[in-house]
Amino acid sequence: MSSTLLIEIFTEELPPKALAKLGDAFAMGIFNGLKARDFLEDGALATAFATPRRLAVAISNVRATSLDKTMREKVLPVSVALDAEGKPSAPLVKKLAAIAAQCGKVVITPAELERAPDGKAESFFYSYTAKGVALQEGLQTVLEDSVAKLPIPKVMSYQRQHGHAAGHTVRFVRPAHSLVALHGDQVLPLTLLGLDAGRQTEGHRFLSRGRISLADADSYANTLAEQGKVIASFEHRKEKIRQALLATAGEDKVLMPESLLDEVAALVEWPVVYACKFEDEFLSVPQECLILTMQTNQKYFALTDNAGKLRSRFLIVSNLQTDDPHFIIEGNERVVRPRLSDAKFFFEQDQKKKLAERVPLLANVVYHNKLGNQLQRTERVKALAVAIATLLGGDAALAERAAFLAKADLLTDMVGEFPELQGIMGNYYARHDGEAEHVALAISEHYQPRFAGDALPTTDTSTAVALADKLETLIGIWGIGLQPTGDKDPFALRRHALGILRMLLEKRLPISLTQLLANAAQQFAGNANFKDPGSDVLPFLYDRLRGLLRERGYAQNEIEAVVAQQPEQLANIIERLDAVQAFAALPEAEALAAANKRITNILKKTESVGNTVNKELLRDEAELQLFVAMDALKPEVDAAFAKGDFSTALKALAQLRQQVDAFFNDVMVMAEDEQLRNNRLALLAKLHVMLNQVADISKLAA
Repeated sequence: MSSTLLIEIFTEELPPKALAKLGDAFAMGIFNGLKARDFLEDGALATAFATPRRLAVAISNVRATSLDKTMREKVLPVSVALDAEGKPSAPLVKKLAAIAAQCGKVVITPAELERAPDGKAESFFYSYTAKGVALQEGLQTVLEDSVAKLPIPKVMSYQRQHGHAAGHTVRFVRPAHSLVALHGDQVLPLTLLGLDAGRQTEGHRFLSRGRISLADADSYANTLAEQGKVIASFEHRKEKIRQALLATAGEDKVLMPESLLDEVAALVEWPVVYACKFEDEFLSVPQECLILTMQTNQKYFALTDNAGKLRSRFLIVSNLQTDDPHFIIEGNERVVRPRLSDAKFFFEQDQKKKLAERVPLLANVVYHNKLGNQLQRTERVKALAVAIATLLGGDAALAERAAFLAKADLLTDMVGEFPELQGIMGNYYARHDGEAEHVALAISEHYQPRFAGDALPTTDTSTAVALADKLETLIGIWGIGLQPTGDKDPFALRRHALGILRMLLEKRLPISLTQLLANAAQQFAGNANFKDPGSDVLPFLYDRLRGLLRERGYAQNEIEAVVAQQPEQLANIIERLDAVQAFAALPEAEALAAANKRITNILKKTESVGNTVNKELLRDEAELQLFVAMDALKPEVDAAFAKGDFSTALKALAQLRQQVDAFFNDVMVMAEDEQLRNNRLALLAKLHVMLNQVADISKLAA
C-alpha cells in the first residue's frame, strides 16, 4: 500500500539567501534516501516547500514497507572455507553463524552455499531474501542523514526547552519548534532535533487562525493556504510576487532581478504588493544609486518609464494583507527617505572634488603587496592602453586620460558605500568635470564585459582601456604565482581571459596575442616578485578560446583545425571556422583530411627539405600530375586567402583530391634515390603548406 508522505520542520526565521537551496536539498535528500531503500513506487514525485519558517517535502507513491530484496553475499574463498580434507573450516562455521544471525535463521549449512568463480579463484556465496522494512524505520535514518547533509551556511546551537529532549543541546540552522510526519493520514512516530512527530503545524505569524491540524499529507499546501495564510511553495510564492508586481506597476516597468525576487520570496509567507512614493528631488541623483540603495538596503522594487528613466514611485512586498495599508506604505516611505538622502549627500559631496585630484591618493590603496598600490597599477594600465590604442589606430591621448582616471572613483563616498557602482559613478563625475565624452564612457565601460553575455565596450578608447585593465590583471597576478588552480580562481583570471578573447574575437581586432602579452609583461619590468608568464598564459587563452567557440556551436574537430595552429590574431577566426565547416561538408574533405594527416606524419619523421620542387626529377606520372595541378591552383588559393575568402580557398583545394589519391597510390615517397626522395618530400611539404594555409585540415580526419 502506498500513500503520499509529508515531512515538515517548523522553525524560527531561516536565512533568506539560503532558503531556496535549503528547501531543495531537504526535499531531494529525503526523496533520494527513500528511493535508494526501495520505498518509492514508479512515478513517485517530490514537491519541495520552503517558507521563512519551514522546510517541507511531499512525496507521492511512498510504500508503507520497502520491497523484499534478493541478496547474494560472498562468504569466503573456497581455499579458506575448506580444510585439506575438503571439510568446513572453523572460519567458515563462524562466518555462517554470523550470516544466519543477520538473516534471522537458526543455522545455515554448507550445502546451501553456491560455489562460483571469483576472479582467478573460487568462492562460496549465499543467496537469501531480505525482508522489507517498515517506512518508520527506514525514514528515521533517511531523515537524520538528510538533515545532517543540509548546506547550512552557519549552524546554531540551542537547548531544547520542552519534550523528551528538554535540556539537551541541538544543532540546526535555526531553532526548530515542531515536526510533522504523515503517511497518508497516519502520523509516523519519528523523532528529529529533539522533537516528536505529529500532525500540527503553524500558519502565518499574524494572519493564521492558530495552530493547524493537517488531515493528511495530500492536503498540506491547500490547508496552509486556507487556514494559515501561507503559500508553502517557494516557486509559487515567487511567481505570485512577480505577477503582483507587474499588475501594480501598471504601465511602468518593474526592475526585478531574480536574486531580489528570490530574497523577497524568502522573507514573506503571504506576499502582498503595495505602491509607495519618494520626493521628486531625489531624481537629481544618478538613478543607479537610487535603484541600488532601494534594492540592496530595503529590498524594494524600483520603477522606470518605458524609456528606462526612474520614477519616484516604487513597490514593496509586504507580509501583511490589510484593507487599510496606509500605515505600511507611510512606514516604508519614511524608512527609504534617509537612504535616498544619504545617496544625494554622497553624490553632491563627491562632485566637489575632481576625479583627477583623487588619482594621487590611489597611492594609499594597496592593489597587491607584491604588485604595489593602485596608483602604480594605474600607471601600468595607462601605458598599456596607449600602446593598444596606437595598434588599433585610435586616439592614444584619450585612452591615456581614460586609463589615468579609470580607478579614481574608488575613492569617492558613493563607491565606498556601494562598490557595485565603480565605473558608473566615475562616468558621472567625469562628465561633471568636463572630461571628453569618450573618456567618461571608457571609465564605466573598461570593466566590460563583467560576466558571460555582458555587452562589450562600444568605442576604441573604451576597448583599449578594457583590454589594458584585464591584461594587467591577468599577467600581473599570474606573474606572481597566483594562476588559477582546479576550481579556485580568487582573482577571476578566467573571467578576465574570456573578456580579452571576446573583445579580440567579436570586435575583429587585428592585434597579435603574443604582442599584447609581451606589452603587458613589459609594464612589470623591475619588479623582483614578477616572472613573465606569457608562455603559460598563451595556452591558457587558447583553451578558453576553445570553450568560447564550442558555445557558438562549432564542432570540436573544426575548432581544433583552427586553434591548433595557434593563430596570432583572432580577427578572422570565425571566417576560418565557417570555411572549415563548409569544407568538411564536401565529399572530398574526408580523403584530403586523411591525406594531410599522412603528410604531416611523414614530414615529422624527416629532416627539413624545404618545399622547392625540381620539376625535372618528377619521374612518375602521378607526382607530375599533382605538381601541375598544385601549380595551376596556387594563384587561385593565394588570391582567395589574401582577400580573406577562406571558404573559396578551401573549396578550391578540394579539386586536388584525385591527384593526391593517385600520388599516394602510385608513388613511393621514401625512394632509395636520395635526390628523388627529397624532391618528393619537398612536393609534399609544398602541398602541406597549401592545405594548411586556412586551417590544419588533418584535424578533420577521423
